[in-house]
Amino acid sequence: MSLPPLNPALLHLDSDHLWLMHCADGPVPRSVVRLVRGFLHKELWPWELSWEEDFLGLPEALRLEAARLVGGEAADISLTPSTSAGIVTLAQGFPWRSGDEVVVPLGEFPANVYPWKALESRNILLREAPLWEGQKAGASGWDSTPPAAGDEPEARLIDALGPRTRMLAVSWVRFQDGLKLDLARLGSACRRRGIHLVVDGIQGAGTTVPNLYGASAFVTGGHKGLLAPQGQGFLWTDPGFRRMLAPSGTWLSVEEGSSRERPVTDCQRPWLEDGRRMEPGSPNVMACVGLLEALRTLHLAGVAAISAHVRALQAGLLEALAGIPAWAGEVQRLRGLLERDRLGSILSFHHGKLGPEALQELLHRGFRRGVYGSVREGYLRVAFHGWHEEADLHRVVDWLRS
Repeated sequence: MSLPPLNPALLHLDSDHLWLMHCADGPVPRSVVRLVRGFLHKELWPWELSWEEDFLGLPEALRLEAARLVGGEAADISLTPSTSAGIVTLAQGFPWRSGDEVVVPLGEFPANVYPWKALESRNILLREAPLWEGQKAGASGWDSTPPAAGDEPEARLIDALGPRTRMLAVSWVRFQDGLKLDLARLGSACRRRGIHLVVDGIQGAGTTVPNLYGASAFVTGGHKGLLAPQGQGFLWTDPGFRRMLAPSGTWLSVEEGSSRERPVTDCQRPWLEDGRRMEPGSPNVMACVGLLEALRTLHLAGVAAISAHVRALQAGLLEALAGIPAWAGEVQRLRGLLERDRLGSILSFHHGKLGPEALQELLHRGFRRGVYGSVREGYLRVAFHGWHEEADLHRVVDWLRS
């Protein structure tokens, strides 16, 4: 196996902690910590802060790096504190009509549910669509069957679109079962129907390259695969879709809002057309410093290279587990998904007939070995990233063999 594209020395990790949980929180590179500390220290002497270089320049640089991540233009990037904040911006800014509906997959993370449910008072309906036969969520989530290679989740979502559907809002990579959706297929279908595809990208960003053809919006926080401190993310919007949205209404969402060449109280200014139109106001510049450096670190390694490396680790883990009877069924299922490019960076092992107590015991057995996976709704999650090595794979095998 080739060397990891992200040098492990970039991160402050040690041999006692094998972190397989960037799907919950990613470790930040040492350089991120150093630069954030430096900026915070700079705040001790506010006369050292630069309006052009810091307040304006850092957000501008971050928009450029974020655009590289999604293959877009900096003008289409809005800085937002989190995934939830970005989705709320879309939900509240869209020109809804009474009786419109939003379709979401069954079993979405709540960040992609509650912003749409909040529209119920405006007579906007939220409708959930199952992605495969036997899928369950909520209180009966543990009784759900897991996704398999033969399932067609995109076809089910497309079939669920109706005459009142205005938006299809999906997680690119699902948080619990790890299933990755084909965004280009969904985007094409939505575009033909005049429906807007909104993508929650947080579980794929940084480890997978997105294809946003036909999508209207992509939103992510920075604290998972992007390896940044929590509290800073971004929103990408298609220009035509963005023009439909009500502006955020902040002092920086207007033309020359940051200019010091005209009176601040001159409020007769048109709204911006670029992504700043949707930003929530004064940027958290210190958080911008962290995400900017994290993105530069990822781009230096190459997200495509990280994605290929993660896939090789996943294939190696499944190969090593194939001869263990307790894991044979899940190995076969996950191999099928991997071969069809149905997985992001999360390998989610379904509990089968194990109950919550047994799965938690397996998880804590890993903790005692210094191996940190996670459990969500009946799945044991193992999330590789660009810094993991072949030796890490063997530690996972030793843990799961037990």
